[in-house]
Amino acid sequence: MMENSEWETDLKQNKVIVIAEAGVNHNGDMAKARALIDKGAEAGVDYVKFQTFKAGNLVTKQAKRAAYQDRNTQDNDTQYEMLKKLELSQAVHQELIEYCAKKGVQFLSTGFDVESLEFLARLGITIAKVPSGEITNLPYLRKVAVLFPEVILSTGMATITEIKDAVKVLIDNGVNKDKITVLHCNTEYPTPMEDVNLQAMLHIQQEVGVAIGYSDHTLGIEVPIAAVALGASIIEKHFTLDKTLPGPDHKASLEPDELTAMVSAIRNIEKAVGGSGLKEVSISEAKNKPIARKSIVASKSIKKGDFFTEENITVKRPGIGISPMQWDDVIGKTAKKDFEEDDLIEL
Repeated sequence: MMENSEWETDLKQNKVIVIAEAGVNHNGDMAKARALIDKGAEAGVDYVKFQTFKAGNLVTKQAKRAAYQDRNTQDNDTQYEMLKKLELSQAVHQELIEYCAKKGVQFLSTGFDVESLEFLARLGITIAKVPSGEITNLPYLRKVAVLFPEVILSTGMATITEIKDAVKVLIDNGVNKDKITVLHCNTEYPTPMEDVNLQAMLHIQQEVGVAIGYSDHTLGIEVPIAAVALGASIIEKHFTLDKTLPGPDHKASLEPDELTAMVSAIRNIEKAVGGSGLKEVSISEAKNKPIARKSIVASKSIKKGDFFTEENITVKRPGIGISPMQWDDVIGKTAKKDFEEDDLIEL
């Protein structure tokens, strides 16, 4: 698991933390869970994140599923029955932590109930990932603040007032404000592009004064890449081994090749936005300046003592002589030597 110091180092170095959300896409199968870790590690993500819950603590036995869950599953289960099949045992969690370490990727899991939060803390997890559905759960938020020094807060379905209230609960109960990252999020799976409202991420930053990120449920990889360009410090994205697998989240998830492409693009955007912010000549382009720019040169033969005029001088590459920006200073001056056509003018 990533220690606090490693997490803080990444943030200080402006490294975007990529959380690959395996979630429940293992379908209750340990082999699939390990394969998801394999693919996340190969893609270069920082974390592979699962979900920790006890179905009985999370929903009533009569709770209905969301419309997208009905669409994406191939049964008539209640939400409780669906979730019960997707629980991971305590022993499996330890196996997954060890397997992540073996593969060189960090383990993370979202605890959906207080019992699961306590279990994750006992495992040594130091970062709480608060799911969107718990942002208005006061007892849950208090428990998060007591157990975890770092908090990532998802905000799907939330108003800015609810976000402020949740952050205040965390701070009032012991979490340092600079250890909280708030993720803009929309909880429709998949999220329609017109509902992404990516600028809301900046609204959160302005209003709440915390680090920001983005948890994405759109199809494709464009939006999380755009979020990085806007300043997201964390990107969370669901992924799966195969979008055609049965289950609630597969269809809105990336397949491994898409995950790899997203991580690669994010790392490129990190570099692209990570400069000084000042408009200045870069190291790579400096060598091209004399090749692409122009100098004042003779357009015909010029004898010593002739005046420089618009009829006998022009501008051409290379840019190693007098700059064309000094044109007015050259016009009317007297040639101090003979020049042939294309010779660089000297004063």
